[in-house]
Amino acid sequence: MKSKIFIFLLFFITLNTGSIFAQRPVSQEVKWLRVGSLHYTFAIEGAEFEMHRTGMLKEQNDGLSWPSQFVGQDNVAAKSLWIGTTDFADPVSGETYKYKVIAAGPRVTNIKTELMPVEFKLYGKFPSPLVIVDGDIATDMALNDVLDEEIPDLVPDRMIYHKLHTSIGITITRKMMAFSQQYNDNYFIYEYTFKNTGIINTKGEKIERKLTGCVFHFGYRYALGGEAYEEGWLVNSNIGWGKNTMNQVIGQDPAAGDPFRAEYSWYGHHSSSPVDDWGCPNYVHGGNLGGSQYVGCVVLHADVSATDKNDDPNQPTTTLFLGSDDKVQGNNQYDPLLMTLKYEAMTAGHPEKTHADEVGDGDADQYGTDPGGYSHGQGFGPYDLAPGDSIRIVLAEGVSGIDRLTSYKVGENWFRDNAPFTLPDGTPTDDRNEYKKQWVITGEDSLKKMFQHALDNYDNGYNIPVPPPPPQLFEVKSGGDRITITWANNAESFPQFNGYRLYRAIDRPDTTFELIFECDAGNVVNSYDDTKALRGRDYYYYIQSKDDGSTNTEKPGVPLTSSLFYTITNKPAYLRRPAAEKLSEIRIVPNPYHIRARDIQFGELDGSDRLAFYGLPPECTIKIYTERGDLIETIEHTDGSGDELWHSLTSSRQIVVSGLYIAYFETPEGESTFRKFVII
Repeated sequence: MKSKIFIFLLFFITLNTGSIFAQRPVSQEVKWLRVGSLHYTFAIEGAEFEMHRTGMLKEQNDGLSWPSQFVGQDNVAAKSLWIGTTDFADPVSGETYKYKVIAAGPRVTNIKTELMPVEFKLYGKFPSPLVIVDGDIATDMALNDVLDEEIPDLVPDRMIYHKLHTSIGITITRKMMAFSQQYNDNYFIYEYTFKNTGIINTKGEKIERKLTGCVFHFGYRYALGGEAYEEGWLVNSNIGWGKNTMNQVIGQDPAAGDPFRAEYSWYGHHSSSPVDDWGCPNYVHGGNLGGSQYVGCVVLHADVSATDKNDDPNQPTTTLFLGSDDKVQGNNQYDPLLMTLKYEAMTAGHPEKTHADEVGDGDADQYGTDPGGYSHGQGFGPYDLAPGDSIRIVLAEGVSGIDRLTSYKVGENWFRDNAPFTLPDGTPTDDRNEYKKQWVITGEDSLKKMFQHALDNYDNGYNIPVPPPPPQLFEVKSGGDRITITWANNAESFPQFNGYRLYRAIDRPDTTFELIFECDAGNVVNSYDDTKALRGRDYYYYIQSKDDGSTNTEKPGVPLTSSLFYTITNKPAYLRRPAAEKLSEIRIVPNPYHIRARDIQFGELDGSDRLAFYGLPPECTIKIYTERGDLIETIEHTDGSGDELWHSLTSSRQIVVSGLYIAYFETPEGESTFRKFVII
């Protein structure tokens, strides 16, 4: 009986909202921007629709992760891009629509007949560094930051270039830009160009005509509190799709003097919470706040018209908040009733009160009737576009709030009721809830500071000071009494280069890192031995190149540093088995080595093809010979452990063939021995 009720409810929801939860569509292709503290995947469909990356309902809140080295920092459930025009004679249906609207998101789109990708590429100044831990690739960037093209003079660190044709004849070009400089790494800049090319399908067929009443509408369904879901103290699962999200809009009236035209969101009160839930505190175990971020989008530029390329302070003309599961969120480019509903929402203007003002101090999840909560809508236009005309819109989207250490401190103090508390302005209070709230809402100022950084960046032609590049090789090697870290010297040719900073985390990479080593230009080194590592613990590292602070316009004198995400390791290093006392303890594993069993000997992927030498002295030279005496590889074992791994390659990087081999071992004191092994 329960299953029948569930099926009926699913069918009912699908009919009434346009949602297709059962199918859980996945993007045909995504590309990451992840070189700064803000991470997100962008979809080839033209907008980042619901569950676009994985199709998993549990990951509905997936994207705009900040600060992204920690688990559960996602802040968006879905986005959309709708384009509308008036009095459109449709060449496919043969009908003339009063309002024609095409859509990418918030749930689905059609890349064959609606928004049709032409080009989708990731450009970068330089490729991500090679990060190695104990001989294995140990960076998420190896899979998620693969450049289509390297452009050394590219202004941002990374840029996704995306071009799409549409069924109404408007070609979309969007550029998504990411910066790794530490004062500009928590936002992306989006440059949209909408051009009337007349191309209406994948065949390149054109219809030249003037398009009237063109409106470009961006939808944002933000959802905060993902970490609480990941860690198990979320009060209600509907938080994961933004049921309690608070949505604010500023700058609707140019005469009011607001410096920003922006919309932004934060974690609102939820009626199921047993405690005051500003910032989504962990009321079960204490610790950091699970939803203290503020997320939003600021307008940097919008053309006045197709012929006037000055910025129009009256854009966007619509900032209506929409029910996230309302039928207007559905999509059918041949349904005149639905398209009329969408176009009217896209051109509705500014409501008398914003969503946040409507909710006030109440429970956000109890406002209104929409089961999915409420989303932002920004409508730009209407514009008239003759053949060849275009409109350019530039936005910046990002996340900010209190930093991770402050989040821990405030959350823990609140949990333990460690009165008296110190408010952000330095005054004391005994009210733990007021203390928590005042610290959380400082994130609103931080977000507006981010808006200003993005505006300044845009106004200066993206000519912000840049940090030195990261080392192009970062290698960590476990040892018997130390962990040895080495790195390349390519950053040292940067004009203002002034050394390195090395950081370490213990047991897990999604925690706070501590600075363990720093050197300046006068004493530059390219290696470090971590002799304070303890046996039985896992260690993760990253390194930053730094300059001398002379180019820092935000905080003069403070060094600009390369992004930690270029080199942060995702595999642990640890102290290995201690060195053996006698050469007689040396053994080779596996022996024989069988190529057909390669994946079950030391694991798949990076572990395959490896042979291990165990029971080694602290230091020795290992020479590997063929049966007839040809030297094919020499390995210097110097890490003080009893282990060494070999990837079964010769010194000329050739794969070894079947046969009998001899490994010769010699210590610095002249002691020696040998072992035979077989490769099949």
